[in-house]
Amino acid sequence: APAFMALLVSVLAAVPTRVQSMGVCYGMMGNNLPPPSEVIQLYKSNRIGRLRLYDPNHGALNSLRGSNIEVILGLQNGWKKHIASGMEHARWWVQKEVKDFWPDVKIDYIQGGNEIPPVTGTSSLTSFQVPALVGEAGLGNDIKVSTSVDMTLIGNSYPPSQGSFRNDVRWFTDPIVGFQASNGAPLLVNVYPYFSYSGNPGQISLPYALFTAPNAVVQDGRQYRNLFDAMLDSVYAAMTAGGGQWVGIVVSESGWPSAGYHGTAYNLIQHAKEGSPRKPYLN
Repeated sequence: APAFMALLVSVLAAVPTRVQSMGVCYGMMGNNLPPPSEVIQLYKSNRIGRLRLYDPNHGALNSLRGSNIEVILGLQNGWKKHIASGMEHARWWVQKEVKDFWPDVKIDYIQGGNEIPPVTGTSSLTSFQVPALVGEAGLGNDIKVSTSVDMTLIGNSYPPSQGSFRNDVRWFTDPIVGFQASNGAPLLVNVYPYFSYSGNPGQISLPYALFTAPNAVVQDGRQYRNLFDAMLDSVYAAMTAGGGQWVGIVVSESGWPSAGYHGTAYNLIQHAKEGSPRKPYLN
């Protein structure tokens, strides 16, 4: 299967500040990968200002020293239970994987887990989600702590203004949204229009998924010309319903197959500068 180009999209703030820079996720699941030093040099030469690292790979972190590239640093899902079991474990992890590199490495966020499903798969980890997030905190305002969720937690996404989390996962999402609100940190969300379109090609038009629709496709008090905005704003609506109206979003992943639709990633990059209909804040 073709690989995905995973984009780390700008912060879409919940208050009128600014839309920050675009980035690219640095995945390491593959064979014959170039060494981290070459990858980080590629980021520098292409002026990519943000990077998501899925686990604290020391080769990558050392290569990032002094680069001024803003980093989302992931905590492996398998470490969550260990860290949540006691503050001493959380402090050890923060010291070894964060403080030993910061501030030479510009770590903006610690991502406490990635797409941990609350009802299937690694559901045993979900009870440790918020305690682990709290345990990792302690760097003041310098580094924020969040977690990365996917769109499967949204029970209703249409129309976007009526977006809501699934009833069977509210016990999981509400504390996370509350934690982000109390700490002034955004929620990380993986938003893939490709999956929504490929799963419903009869109901979702291709131009709507590819940012090429000439006119609004969805009218919901606001006009939506692309699926990405609609998905994003449905998450904002879901968080607002759960008391997180001031919580921002970092789109921590998006992308299309590398052998798929030509120009789609570029369309997203260009569009992300505009915010969304619900949060239309520009640079």
